[in-house]
Amino acid sequence: MIALLPGDGIGPEVIAEAVRVLDAAGCALDFQQAAVGGAAYRESGHPLPETTLDLARRADAILFGAVGDPACDTLERRLRPEQAILGLRRELALFANLRPAKLFAELADASALRPEVAAEIDLVIVRELNGDVYFGEKGMRTTPAGRRQGYDVMAYDEDEVARIARVGFETAMARGRTLCSVDKANVLETSQLWRDVVTEIASEYPQVALSHMYVDNAAMQLVRNPGQFDVIVTGNLFGDILSDQASMCAGSIGMLPSASLDSAGKGLYEPIHGSAPDIAGQGKANPLATILSAAMMLRYSLGRAEEADRIEAAVAAALAGGARTPDLGGTLSTSQMGDAVIEALA
Repeated sequence: MIALLPGDGIGPEVIAEAVRVLDAAGCALDFQQAAVGGAAYRESGHPLPETTLDLARRADAILFGAVGDPACDTLERRLRPEQAILGLRRELALFANLRPAKLFAELADASALRPEVAAEIDLVIVRELNGDVYFGEKGMRTTPAGRRQGYDVMAYDEDEVARIARVGFETAMARGRTLCSVDKANVLETSQLWRDVVTEIASEYPQVALSHMYVDNAAMQLVRNPGQFDVIVTGNLFGDILSDQASMCAGSIGMLPSASLDSAGKGLYEPIHGSAPDIAGQGKANPLATILSAAMMLRYSLGRAEEADRIEAAVAAALAGGARTPDLGGTLSTSQMGDAVIEALA
């Protein structure tokens, strides 16, 4: 059973197209849907109701749209839509986020980089999801001088680092056997521990070439020479930023899928774009990242690699045929892009 959590903004639109493509591919999946994010708050007073969490726990995998609603920005933090995805990661122990970034040759002109540079992009960012400032102690306080001060604690223990490091090394083993660990060890104690532990784990993977890079340099290198990267492993905050940057290098944030996995391979699959409330309901959203996320779901959680390959090939064929949504410089609507992928499947 697959839990469908469309969420807010363009989430329902792109999830609908992913389901259409899965059906057209003959996947014969059992879908059960529940509200999450701002939509759930309006229904039940909480962005992650217990009924939704129970469905997610029972599911073999979760296909997630997006959360985020400007109308909820004034709520106390625990009730804001974004807390739903953080809660799912925490409650389901989804600690490893895989974000592939590869340029489809047909989209070279959509990248912010020169075509010859963009053509080299083929990497995976492995991002830790359950630690760092997103889950550390946080709050508001008053200084001795009577001034307001916000604080967020960045912290990792060595077991958390070792766990995600192994995912990074295993991912590299399945690709080009090159791993770059990104941190800020020159100024952060958290990053110094990160670097030390990743270096220790490297002894378990002598076949993988390990390098280290400071996050500011990594951001520059993604623009200057993205082809140097095969697999990047990094923490929650840095991974959040770098993966969005990588998406624009690859043409559009509407193109990149992601998988958030637990230690047993159960996963939550979602496009990396947000809820885009400014275009919600207008049929302008690019559904390809969600369709590609569904393909990742087939491959990683359901063991159906052949069907995943078919869907990914259909996306490439649709693009080769000139199918483009507005973010890619085209005019197709969300459903028309779904139609183009379904036609390519046939």
